[in-house]
Amino acid sequence: MQIPIETETLPNGLRVTYSEDHVAPLVAVNLWYHVGSANEREGRTGFAHLFEHMLFQGSANVAANEHFELVQRAGGTLNGSTWLDRTNYFETVPSNQLAIALWLEADRMGRLLPAMTQQKLDTQRDVVKNERRWSVDNQPYGTWWEKLPALAFPSTHPYHHSLIGSMEHLSEASLDDVAEFFATWYTPDNAVLTIAGDFDPGEARALVRQYFGDIPRNPSPPARPDFSLPPRFGAALREVVEDDVQLPRVMVAMRIPPCGAEEWYAASVASAILGMRKGSRLYRRLVRELQVASDTSAYTFDLTKGADLLVVDATANAGITAARIEQAVHDELDAVALDGVTQPELDRALALIETDFVSSLQSASDRADTLSRFATYFGDPARVNTQPARYQRVTAAEVTAFVREWCRDTNRATLLYVPRENPANADDEEAA
Repeated sequence: MQIPIETETLPNGLRVTYSEDHVAPLVAVNLWYHVGSANEREGRTGFAHLFEHMLFQGSANVAANEHFELVQRAGGTLNGSTWLDRTNYFETVPSNQLAIALWLEADRMGRLLPAMTQQKLDTQRDVVKNERRWSVDNQPYGTWWEKLPALAFPSTHPYHHSLIGSMEHLSEASLDDVAEFFATWYTPDNAVLTIAGDFDPGEARALVRQYFGDIPRNPSPPARPDFSLPPRFGAALREVVEDDVQLPRVMVAMRIPPCGAEEWYAASVASAILGMRKGSRLYRRLVRELQVASDTSAYTFDLTKGADLLVVDATANAGITAARIEQAVHDELDAVALDGVTQPELDRALALIETDFVSSLQSASDRADTLSRFATYFGDPARVNTQPARYQRVTAAEVTAFVREWCRDTNRATLLYVPRENPANADDEEAA
């Protein structure tokens, strides 16, 4: 596999990646800003995600929601997302509509603030609050999004607080906060633009320079927060959450090396062996053999600063106690460490990882997103071409060593959801 890649950096610091592919008459525009919830200041949690919404509320030359209308009328699709380390915006449009996608992204990067109003902020603040209500507060197990990072990272760490933010902090966000956040982080020197798919490279470069070239960089970019951590927890951590759920669910997080580090690849393969689809260790043992779980999974958070997390989870079958499902997960982690990883397990995991990775690159949108990710986190979009070979160098002995070192009981943070014994407690908590 060899994905064609060309790069350039504009004088204002904007890094641009081009990847031509004329198989389909589509082109993807993908813009990553290196800012996420980890960059929020104290008392303003949820601001990065709120800002994802604000960027669709118009800019100097684009009316509110017109960004959506123009792309969709052109036959394209678009959206944005926020994570702890980054925020991204993306469009896929017919090849002849590249200019409109680039112009829309440039207009909001360079000229967002003149269009911001108190009414738009109030509207999007309410939208985000409702999103929090249905996806976190009133979603079974939904609070894991904030409880697990809060358990796994110290209170002063940038990854500790909630991505979606607290109701209180969202209510207190002001237009001045919007201006400050935008001026600090949404600048070309803190962004990566990727164009992938069917486009003319000369035309694309000219459009990028025309639309993005005059946007000023941040003259005084802030220092990044301190992400340093001890490599492991050093003790078992545990929190029990009584919630309005029908079945117990356990989540066990282990602190691991940051995404992209040499040891991280063994962690990624270990997560696939433990919980990637129905041939995985956890699924075979807990679902098929013991029949204590209805489903299991394992995955890494892919955090690139300080430390990452490897998380395994399992939801109990009806009639299985919380203590039983929790013990079953810990027992299986101990068993993998004791028995080691077999070559067939490694081969299966590597095949799944490579198949998923290569398959995703067939889509212009996903390819653009992967290139932006590698350029943002590692400064090297061409890493896409070496990723499969890097995984293939992982050995069964390395994965076994990783599990024995990093998945031991003193490096586990356990979040256990149990059905609420007294539903009246829910009303009391809501009133509080």
